[in-house]
Amino acid sequence: MFDKFQSRLKMKGKVKTLTAIRIGAGRSTSPVSADLPVVRDAANRPYIPGSSFKGVLRSYVESVMRSLNDCRRIICNPTDEKEQCIIARTEMRDLRKERDNHQWNDEQFSREILNRTCWVCQLFGSPWYASKLQIRDLHVQSDLWFDQYQQRDGVAIDRDTETASDGKLYDYEVVPAGVFFDFHAVVENAEDWQLGMLYVGLSAFENGQLTIGGGSSRGLGSIELSLTSESYIDILDIIQYLTDKDYEGAAAERESWISAFQTKVKQLEAN
Repeated sequence: MFDKFQSRLKMKGKVKTLTAIRIGAGRSTSPVSADLPVVRDAANRPYIPGSSFKGVLRSYVESVMRSLNDCRRIICNPTDEKEQCIIARTEMRDLRKERDNHQWNDEQFSREILNRTCWVCQLFGSPWYASKLQIRDLHVQSDLWFDQYQQRDGVAIDRDTETASDGKLYDYEVVPAGVFFDFHAVVENAEDWQLGMLYVGLSAFENGQLTIGGGSSRGLGSIELSLTSESYIDILDIIQYLTDKDYEGAAAERESWISAFQTKVKQLEAN
């Protein structure tokens, strides 16, 4: 629900590449560049798309939730319509019929959709429910970047002969280890347990356990997140937040939010 401001969690930090990473931009048509370059911004510097970071984060949270409970109302499969928490073609149609029969207003209809939306979709979004989490593109820290792109050779292997296939040699571009990217994220109107679930996912990035981009099976993609600023603003702070440009809000209550998430999981197990 976004019709009223309830809370905002702002997170800032940096992401360090522990190994070389590669987020591809498709095949190059330039005769002097790598066959497979990495994505670049307008200043020709590498960046990590916010969608890429959020996708890895969501996938990890989904895997954690499936280990706790694989009920479709708790965790669905958003990539398969038949396994989504709300099947758009049938359940949404039935919900609209119920809305018309019971003469629900917009708030009642939205509340019913929310009640049938799984835990992860409530935070990360779905085709019928906006995400509460926004992650900006992670741009490289320009004062520490000096065009340190690396090129590596690749070759396709013939599965029958177990040797290099003829004419299948290529090179690909990577961003080396030790490069820093800025991290900015905002979470709006999230409940305490949802923030706790989010931090469970972020902790895997903080511990360097997740990879991003292509080539992870070849040793690429390891990154480490360090959060340097976490501020929380609720409805009581809204006036000061809007009128004081330097106001950051209260410190994030990570431990209490994780505890709220654990309590919700225990309640689920009890039922």
